[in-house]
Amino acid sequence: MDPEVTAQLEELRARLESLEQAGPENKLSMVVFSGDLDRALASFIIATGAAAMGMEVMMFFTFWGTPLLRDPKKSASGKDMMGTMFGAMLPKGAPAAKLSKMHFGGMGTKMMQGLMTKKNVASLPQMIDLAAELGIKICICDLSMSLMGFKREEMLDYPDLLYCGVATFLEQAMGSKVQLFI
Repeated sequence: MDPEVTAQLEELRARLESLEQAGPENKLSMVVFSGDLDRALASFIIATGAAAMGMEVMMFFTFWGTPLLRDPKKSASGKDMMGTMFGAMLPKGAPAAKLSKMHFGGMGTKMMQGLMTKKNVASLPQMIDLAAELGIKICICDLSMSLMGFKREEMLDYPDLLYCGVATFLEQAMGSKVQLFI
């Protein structure tokens, strides 16, 4: 074969190999911005579905999504006034999440939870447990925790729980095949 053609083929192979390596990985990176029950359920249903399909999953909880990861049985001392106020006003963990629509002073949320039980649909706390079993990484935004006065000792015990900033999440998301904001 002509040495020039051989050289061109080798160059094309090298470029193709480089492109294949630079392509997105089989990962899902998700920003969970909302602490509403319906949106949180959707987030965990998508995340666990992706993990079940073999994807690596990272969920980045920020602002109003952060209270979902508070452990209802834990408390933290030494908070300033704003941290104490946020702690009292925001839901304490997944069991306290409310619907984004048709909440009706708690009645809509109770109706939805009853319907989920009747139809054998996992609750939000059960979905969080399933996410842990499937190896889904959860990252809580350090900035959101600081702004809301939350402390690490009041968060859930979760096997792959990380405390990070946006740079860590973006580094993960850059190579992900799928990125979502819920």
